[in-house]
Amino acid sequence: MPSVYNELVRPPRSDVDALRELLLPEYSPSCLAADAGDRIGAIGGLRTVTATHRVIGPALTVDLSEDNLVDILPVLGTAEPGDVVVLACHGITGMAMWGGLMATLSQLAGIAGAVVDGAVRDVDEMRDLGFPVWYRTAMPRRCPAAGLEGAVRVNVPVEIDGVTVRPGDIVVADENGVAVVPPGAAGDVVDSTRRLLDKERTIRELMNAGSTLPELLARFGHL
Repeated sequence: MPSVYNELVRPPRSDVDALRELLLPEYSPSCLAADAGDRIGAIGGLRTVTATHRVIGPALTVDLSEDNLVDILPVLGTAEPGDVVVLACHGITGMAMWGGLMATLSQLAGIAGAVVDGAVRDVDEMRDLGFPVWYRTAMPRRCPAAGLEGAVRVNVPVEIDGVTVRPGDIVVADENGVAVVPPGAAGDVVDSTRRLLDKERTIRELMNAGSTLPELLARFGHL
């Protein structure tokens, strides 16, 4: 697999800001986004450094060769504040592809967080830093310090658990998992979430007023 370095085409800032403003104050932002329809990808089964972490930002994708995982530290220089690094290690967990140094440099660069389809280390340090990372497992052994001599593809579509994440997709991540919003679907997510929140408020009001489950199902179909 040859190395590829593409420029990241980010979604409109207004779309990202609209999702942040609407979703981040609510419970389970990733769930709200995923409920917006089939166009929204959903990735589960990842650990979080801290359960309270939640981020929304454009995906800066990195795809590594399954045969040769390499240090991606130089890739961080291509990121802009608010980006979420999405690192496809193809589930390989024999060495850590993210750690305390990466988290520190990312935080200083204003990167919002990272999604690592593989192993990380220095979890305690990242927790103290307050840097959000989603990952498969922890592994003390670091990746080879070989720079970018091996194959690495930057800002190409990557696949995690059958979900394709394209560069510039809007990542919505919290302790439930990761939702992947194509830029063109951001408006639909905002509209759908507003309707869903209104519906849930109505349901809670009816529940507190004494409505029974059969009554609620008869009115709403499902809860």
